[in-house]
Amino acid sequence: MARKKGRPIDGILLLDKPRGISSNQALRRVSAALDARKAGHTGSLDPLATGLLVLCFGEATKMSGWLLDADKTYRTTAELGVTTDSADADGAVLERRAVGAIDPAQLDAVLAQFRGPQQQVPPMFSALKHQGKRLYELARAGVEVERTPRDVVIHELEVEAQTNTSIDLRVRCSKGTYIRSLVADIGEALGCGAHVSALRRTALQPFEQPVMWTLEQAEALAASDPSALQAALLGADRALVGLDCVVLSAAQAQAFRHGQAIITESTRSNEAVRVYNEAQEFMGIGWHEPGGWIQPRRLLVQRGAQG
Repeated sequence: MARKKGRPIDGILLLDKPRGISSNQALRRVSAALDARKAGHTGSLDPLATGLLVLCFGEATKMSGWLLDADKTYRTTAELGVTTDSADADGAVLERRAVGAIDPAQLDAVLAQFRGPQQQVPPMFSALKHQGKRLYELARAGVEVERTPRDVVIHELEVEAQTNTSIDLRVRCSKGTYIRSLVADIGEALGCGAHVSALRRTALQPFEQPVMWTLEQAEALAASDPSALQAALLGADRALVGLDCVVLSAAQAQAFRHGQAIITESTRSNEAVRVYNEAQEFMGIGWHEPGGWIQPRRLLVQRGAQG
């Protein structure tokens, strides 16, 4: 049997993705710098977009699902009067329209329509699939298909700056929200059309004020000291700091590690918890059942504490 390439490295790196490359390209570069065997990211950013890209390595990839479901915060610039096929500056121009004067009261009335729960139609230029093909592949071939609206929530939508032809917005939203679609819809509501000219992800729960690495910093550190970047990774449990934690005795930890439910004195039920052993090593995610039972939900291979 062929040996898997790379080393079994565990942890999380908060990357400041640069503009002009895909999320997968950024992931591959950091993974190569670490020589990591297994890696993934928790939600793509468009090539045009910059900012927080959470990279998970080894056992930390088991936390990806929790981060994919998390709320995210963006800063974006809506360029008014121009619509494009991708709804961002990387797309081909579809139409140019005059931009009339937009006073603050009018703008706030329009933005109010987009706050809260709503349905959003995903853009054709997206990685969603239709009959086995990515939508962006169909879009590039000039094919447009009907997309099922998705339930999203815009928790916050605020103006940070405004000119005659652009609006800077801060958006905090649920998973599945396309900022390009939001900006395009706002442009239509204003009557002039709009596209995204700049987009930056600034937060992803629970990383609200993240200290991020640039690609250049990560690659330079790995080149000068291969072990230093690995040592700088955050522990997998940092993705779950919003959950309560439970510390198990040695006997309980042994049973939990083998997939057995553990009885505790807790009165909580129907919620996820972080589970640790007596040495404060993160063991994985448990699920509180009624009666104090904790069922193993996602177990980590124990390779020693990191990050």
